[in-house]
Amino acid sequence: MKQSQINVKSEIGKLKSVILYRPGKELENLVPDYLEELLFDDIPFLEDAQTEHDQFAAILKENGVEVLYLDQLVVEALEAANATEAFVDQWLEETTIEDKETLHLIRNHLLSLKDTQAIVSKTIEGYKRAEIFPEVTPTECFSFLVNPMPNLYFTRDPFATMGQGVTINRMFSVTRRRETLYGEMIFRHHPTFGNHQVPVYYDRAKEASIEGGDILVLSETVLAIGVSQRTELSAIQLLANTLFKETQFSKIIIFEISAKRQFMHLDTVFTMLDYDKFVIHPEIERDMKLFIIEETQGDDVEEVTNKGAAVVLAEALGVEKITLIRGGGGDEVVAAREQWSDGSNTLAIAPGEVVVYHRNVVTNQKLREAGIKLHVLKGSELVRGRGGPRCMSMPIWRD
Repeated sequence: MKQSQINVKSEIGKLKSVILYRPGKELENLVPDYLEELLFDDIPFLEDAQTEHDQFAAILKENGVEVLYLDQLVVEALEAANATEAFVDQWLEETTIEDKETLHLIRNHLLSLKDTQAIVSKTIEGYKRAEIFPEVTPTECFSFLVNPMPNLYFTRDPFATMGQGVTINRMFSVTRRRETLYGEMIFRHHPTFGNHQVPVYYDRAKEASIEGGDILVLSETVLAIGVSQRTELSAIQLLANTLFKETQFSKIIIFEISAKRQFMHLDTVFTMLDYDKFVIHPEIERDMKLFIIEETQGDDVEEVTNKGAAVVLAEALGVEKITLIRGGGGDEVVAAREQWSDGSNTLAIAPGEVVVYHRNVVTNQKLREAGIKLHVLKGSELVRGRGGPRCMSMPIWRD
């Protein structure tokens, strides 16, 4: 086995390589009647969303980060393994379409496209009924045979890197489960990441849901994982069993947070900024419960009742004191507004150096006052999908 091409042993080590997905035509297949089903609250304007995403990638590149694009990695994987037809067949199987004629027509259409990139892009974009059945009535023009995948630009969620391996996740919502197929193709077939070169600690066939936005790599031995709207405790226990046997990880701090829409993942309310600094949405502190799973206890879960998050984190990370910087400066109204626009969702590119959305002005000022260096990204369209810089990035290598 070759040395793994993944090295993620912290949230803050200097970021060297990351996977992004630039939003595409799937956003133009968002229509009001489908928003709730597709987990959106609004419809981003694609042109501006792409401009903002390009600015995000530029910030990373200007700071020495290699940017890899998810769809390009999938194309490279399929072409290297001559697996395009097998991929199309698996994708079709997971669309839940039962009519064999419809499946046949879509398959033929996909395989008639000009190249592998076009095929992969079309599977993300989705299929309107009228593309396959031109005779549909005007009232059916917005109906989809296969829904688009507008959430895919949040590359943090379908799979997650930790240590030298990866989890290919079971997504909570049916509408996002097909996204993990792309991760499976990359880590099965890609010349760099596939062919068993990267250990897989959790696979998408498991029943319990877990998503990457709930997984924070605090150190080479400690993870923080949220029990949230989208991650189940049983999934964390399954993952713990594997990690404790196969890796250096020996402790998982579990943050049980409210299952509200706006708190969908732990990283929407809590991210690491520096060795001893985190930003946190103050509302979660009222009802949040902490639990510990340790290697010496198997997957037994022990509630922490006499210590707050700062103390538990300080002990786990071996630092004297943890500073929790409260979003919105602690103001209840400002904190709620800025959490909705991902003020607590930061991406560290080095210790004490993070990417943030420009619109969260109060939280950003508090970060500056705490000595954090900010790279400010305009995100007026990207934020409509309810995700920030950490949500939109999957680190592959950190020093």
